Amino acid sequence: MVKENKDKYLSDPDNELMKRIGSGEIAAFKPLVEKYQRMVMATIYRYTGSSHDVEDLAQEIFFKVFKAAKRYTPQAKFSTWLYRIVANHCFNYRRSQKRDAIVTSLDHSFPGREDEPSLQLAGPKEKQPENQVQQQELETALRRAISELPDRQRMAIVLYRFEGLSYKEITKVLGCSLSSVESLLFRAMTNLKEKLKKLDFT
Repeated sequence: MVKENKDKYLSDPDNELMKRIGSGEIAAFKPLVEKYQRMVMATIYRYTGSSHDVEDLAQEIFFKVFKAAKRYTPQAKFSTWLYRIVANHCFNYRRSQKRDAIVTSLDHSFPGREDEPSLQLAGPKEKQPENQVQQQELETALRRAISELPDRQRMAIVLYRFEGLSYKEITKVLGCSLSSVESLLFRAMTNLKEKLKKLDFT
C-alpha cells in the first residue's frame, strides 16, 4: 500500500515538475506558478481578510517552493504540500502582524505626534441597488468575522469552505488528527454564527 501511494504521488504531473525544477530545469517552474498562483493568492486573501501584502506573500511562498525543489520528496499530492506551505507562511505572517501591532500601539499612545496623518472624511458614495449593498455588507462582515477567528480555526474554515478541501486533506495541511479538524471547524462555524448574529446577518 505504501509503495502504491508513493508511485501514485510520483506520477503526479506537478510532482514531476518539482523533480525537473530540482534537477535544474528552471523553465519548469513557470507552469507550476501559473497553475497555482490564483489558488495561493485566494487562500492568503481569505485568511488575512485584506488584499494588503497578498502579492508579496505569494511571491515569498513560491520562492520557498523553488528553494525546496532540490530536496522535495513527494509524500502527498503536490497541492496538499503547497497548502501546508501557504498555511505555515500565513501563520508566521499573522504572528509578525501581532508584533507590529504592539509596536504601533506604543507609538500611538503618545498624543501630539507631528507625523500623524490628518483624518480625511469620505466623499459621497454613488447610489447602489439595496440588495447589492446588503450583499457587499454581508461579504465585508463575513471577511471581518473570519479575520477575527483564532489562526487555526480561520485556516481550517478557509480550506474547507472556500478551497473545498476534505477533512482528510486538511489534517495533512495542518498536521493534526481528524478529530482536531472536526473540532476546529465546529468551533469556527459556531464563532462565525455568533459574530454575524450580533450584526443581524443571521
